[in-house]
Amino acid sequence: MKLIDNEPAEIRYHMPAEWEPHDATWLVWPHNRADWDIKQSAAEWCFVEIVRHLKKSERVAIIYRNTELKKRTVRRFALAGIATDNIGSYIIPTNRSWIRDSGPIFVVSDGFERRQVAITDWQFNGWARYRAWRLDHNLPYRIAQILQMDRFVVRNKMIHQHPRVVLEGGSIDVNGQGLLLTTEQCLLGTKQLRNRGMNRGDIESILSQHLGVTNICWLSGGIVGDDTNGHVDAVARFVGPKTVIAAIESNQMDENYFTLSENMKRLANFRDDVGRQLNVISLPMPRPLTFDGVRLPASYLNFFIGNSVVLVPTFNDPADQIALGILNEYFKDREVIGIYSGDLILGLGALHCLTQQQPSGITAGSQRTVDVH
Repeated sequence: MKLIDNEPAEIRYHMPAEWEPHDATWLVWPHNRADWDIKQSAAEWCFVEIVRHLKKSERVAIIYRNTELKKRTVRRFALAGIATDNIGSYIIPTNRSWIRDSGPIFVVSDGFERRQVAITDWQFNGWARYRAWRLDHNLPYRIAQILQMDRFVVRNKMIHQHPRVVLEGGSIDVNGQGLLLTTEQCLLGTKQLRNRGMNRGDIESILSQHLGVTNICWLSGGIVGDDTNGHVDAVARFVGPKTVIAAIESNQMDENYFTLSENMKRLANFRDDVGRQLNVISLPMPRPLTFDGVRLPASYLNFFIGNSVVLVPTFNDPADQIALGILNEYFKDREVIGIYSGDLILGLGALHCLTQQQPSGITAGSQRTVDVH
């Protein structure tokens, strides 16, 4: 494989917004009972609903741990009346199903006759929390092989021996035009330390070089119960180039109240590269959900934007319809669909955590590895 010593932004690659056209959405079919325990079967049926809605307008690429799991899932599709056209199947051993964090982060370049798509391959280390992650870490490489797609291996050239840089897709959100949302709790926190020896400036430089970011809005943190320690995709998301929807908590006694209030203040004070404010829309939180005395990270912000749908986690909560109504106002060109996620959230993640979009475009025709030294 050919090595090219360029950073993605140097050759005009950037991370596109989630609402830009997809060629496919990738999933890893659930198999680790440590995530869902007694709700494993319910979680699988939730995946079936995700596939049902996405395959209407884009290809769904499903990774199975083994052939037996694939056969069982095909039977589930048949029971649900879902044809397997427009569904790709791949056998790749994995530890867990959270492909948003362990899978590739795709980047695109419009500097060619046709938009080209490549993969940025970041280190995955189980959120600096769990031991079983090495199979998941291989996903970007394996998917690049399948797609015959250029792959940028992200390293920190500012540190001796150029270690790989840790980044999870759920820790960032972009508008596709240079703006990025993240949280200090996750990328700068020491509780689950991702990148030892890297400060805020170092991280900003890496994100700029590899995702085409020009301006970062640093929020305070994520929600209680999130085992990732502060992923932004549970608290704030871009829904347009200058519009952000962010979670609010009205109950001042709730554990999330202070952090979400601080996030809103920072969004209100943020200015883009030319000094413009963001349009910030608030989205309510559902009532607290617990299991066995542990608070779960239930949030409507963990929605996924497909080509023709927006899939939103719901929780049989009075705020469900309010959240769906607000999102419907900002996605006039898509159907906003609630998917019950009260069982799914037992795994400490929801719809966005389980999906990874592959932007539309062409590959270079043969896989090259772009190893940033």
